[in-house]
Amino acid sequence: MILRILHIAAVGGLISSALYAYTIKYETTWRAEELIKLKHKVQREKDAIAILRAEWQLLNRPERLQELAKQFPQLAPLQPHQIGTIAELPMRPERGDELGKKLDLLGLAAPAAPRDVTGSIGAARPAGGRASPGQ
Repeated sequence: MILRILHIAAVGGLISSALYAYTIKYETTWRAEELIKLKHKVQREKDAIAILRAEWQLLNRPERLQELAKQFPQLAPLQPHQIGTIAELPMRPERGDELGKKLDLLGLAAPAAPRDVTGSIGAARPAGGRASPGQ
């Protein structure tokens, strides 16, 4: 009786290990196919980049640019006085805290963090008036 149970357990183990090997084999095959597809896609992208570089070189041929310069004489090279400075740029408009405004409207705004006398957030001193060694 015990020998029969051991035989059944061995056959069950053999079947389960065969199923496991089968799934590993097909998963490996599937991953290999995916890898080949990705390699082909990378190669297509590299080919497209090579074509775009060739087109760029074709468009930037000196004789072509010279002909375009003759066709459009009103287009002159950039002069140094045409370049602006950073100070001439307009200031970026201040962005508001939209989420904070919505929380305020709903009454869900968190209480403000403690501030020290300089206005720094979270820099309040401990109750003895003395600064901690890290400050």
